[in-house]
Amino acid sequence: MTVTGAVSKAALREGRQVEAGSDRLRPSVSEPSGVPTTARQDGETRGRDWSWVEASIGNERRLAALGNGVRGGQWGSLIDKVYRPTTLAAAWRKVAAKAGAAGVDGQSVEQFARRAQDYLVELEEARKTGSYEPLPVKRVEIPKGRGKTRPLGIPAVKDRIVQTAVKLVIEPIVEREFLDLSYGFRPGRGCKDALREVDRRLKAGYPHVVDADLESYFDSIPQERLLARVGAHLSEGRLLALSEAFVSIRTSAKGLARWTPTGGTPQGAVISPLLANLYLHPLDCHMQRCGYALVRYADDGVVLCRSAGEAEAALAEMQHWVAANGLRPNPAKTPIGDCRVAGQGFEFLGYRFEAGQRGVRRKSVHAIRERIREKTRRTRGDSLRTISAELNPLLRGWFGYFKHAHPDTFQAMDGFVRRRLRALRRNQEKRPGIGRCVSDHQRWPKAFFAELGLFTLTEAHVLASQSR
Repeated sequence: MTVTGAVSKAALREGRQVEAGSDRLRPSVSEPSGVPTTARQDGETRGRDWSWVEASIGNERRLAALGNGVRGGQWGSLIDKVYRPTTLAAAWRKVAAKAGAAGVDGQSVEQFARRAQDYLVELEEARKTGSYEPLPVKRVEIPKGRGKTRPLGIPAVKDRIVQTAVKLVIEPIVEREFLDLSYGFRPGRGCKDALREVDRRLKAGYPHVVDADLESYFDSIPQERLLARVGAHLSEGRLLALSEAFVSIRTSAKGLARWTPTGGTPQGAVISPLLANLYLHPLDCHMQRCGYALVRYADDGVVLCRSAGEAEAALAEMQHWVAANGLRPNPAKTPIGDCRVAGQGFEFLGYRFEAGQRGVRRKSVHAIRERIREKTRRTRGDSLRTISAELNPLLRGWFGYFKHAHPDTFQAMDGFVRRRLRALRRNQEKRPGIGRCVSDHQRWPKAFFAELGLFTLTEAHVLASQSR
């Protein structure tokens, strides 16, 4: 499934969050999760640990209800919890921590913070009067490589707060039903957990892989069916109406009239990943009932099988479910392959599995190289020591995620970084060239960059291998 989403998974692997050395998304940065790091695929959901639930939401009675369920499976009397001052305050803290751009009203997180308490009281009052209505989402296009862009919706700050409050309230309700095979945008779970399960399956003799790829998933979810699945869990009309408002919210793009999308859930909306997981939960259940080993991270997934015949049958089941639920497979992907054979590998969460090796997919390599080029422009006048210090967090974060790749990957990347720095230094000395000649290697050898404190991927890989 194509790597898209309200928070880009490419950013997790290659971009801003990876640079900070993080590969997980958690609903709360302050509360640790009790979820085990190794997920089960035995048909059961995880042990009932609700330590990640926001303290203002998860009182003792509610946590007991989460463990036992409610009659009829539909939860009511939730809207008051959404607009409770403690919930709104907790939601604001999360929005403030993530910062982000302003919405259509032009109000930034910093501007909201100056009168945060007053604005939160206004939101609570709007619930009492029924006057709250979300603003249109500001639509922007962000680059995704090769000249292509991906639409991103940016809600206003106040709407991000309300969406976060809704998420805090309803996430535990749907999370109690989600299966272990799903890893994306869930409390205490992340890319590495999904990759561990893929690696475990491959080693256990499941080399035939179905690439479960959907085309423009977030943009194509049928809204009526999505809201019906929300309604299967919530019985309160006011909260259902609020959810519908967030799903079918108007969109505003520069130079274009505002319009209301008839499909999908806005990428960039706080609540979109949770709703996207909710829509695909029946697929998880269906594939598990059929006995197939699906590993899913949001809309990106693979089915690992023991034989080609099993993979063909799994693909047929997948295609049938996708068509029946108003989604589209990605026609550009080769759906089935034996990853032991060269040329038949598969890509998942930034890695490429092929011929018994785990490498970094080409797109991920290109992405990190582009970021290195940005930081090592030959016109920069900063010292190599300063530039090395800027590169180090990026390189450490990238290695932290891709440290299980083949060693050749790191040797090539180290060479690329040093070549860029040599070329930059030549330009500072008014000498043309790109840092490839023998004299440059002699003048600025590996030891020179080590003295500057430049992070070395190859050495980090050796140290990581020795500590295993």
